[in-house]
Amino acid sequence: MTSLHRDLRRVIAAAALSGVAAAVAACGSAAAPAATTTVTATASPPASSAPATPTPTPTPTQALPCPTSELVPSVGTGNGAAGSTYYPLDFTNISHTACTLFGYPGVSYVTGTGGSQIGRAASRNPEFSSTLVTLAPGGAAYSMLQVVDAMNYPNSACHLVTAHWLKIYPPNQTAPLYLSFTAPACSSRAKSVHILSVEAVRPGHGGTG
Repeated sequence: MTSLHRDLRRVIAAAALSGVAAAVAACGSAAAPAATTTVTATASPPASSAPATPTPTPTPTQALPCPTSELVPSVGTGNGAAGSTYYPLDFTNISHTACTLFGYPGVSYVTGTGGSQIGRAASRNPEFSSTLVTLAPGGAAYSMLQVVDAMNYPNSACHLVTAHWLKIYPPNQTAPLYLSFTAPACSSRAKSVHILSVEAVRPGHGGTG
């Protein structure tokens, strides 16, 4: 009976150990938890908020000097005083754009269009300062032209002739204009013989602007 009881305890212990092993195996074979998927989102930077480049404000364009080809000269009615006659020498802008005149015209008597000069060219009268004059299309500016009576000089100094043309350079231009103008003139170019003089141009037409 003692031997039987000992064998029975061995069988029970073995069965118990088998149950524990089975339980452990079952636990070890349990399904592992599913892996967690991580989604990473990258935020795009906001669009640039820099201000747009402002549109530049246009600036007025400075009118260019009047070329000779866009001017027409004329001489107004003369006014006599103290042995001289003063004539408004007009320059009219015949172009379709504004242009400017500044300073003194060049004036002399000549024998004809393209002819030779008679006497000395006009001197500059500084009575008025040079100012920039803008001529709109059809606008005008003038220079006062002083013509001294050639009879004021003895013929030995003057060498009297009759002139029929004026050669006129608009201020700061190298191409001349020609204007019919008849008057007694001195052909002498002596410094002591001054027949013509001009003033700086001023705005207006005929000396009235």
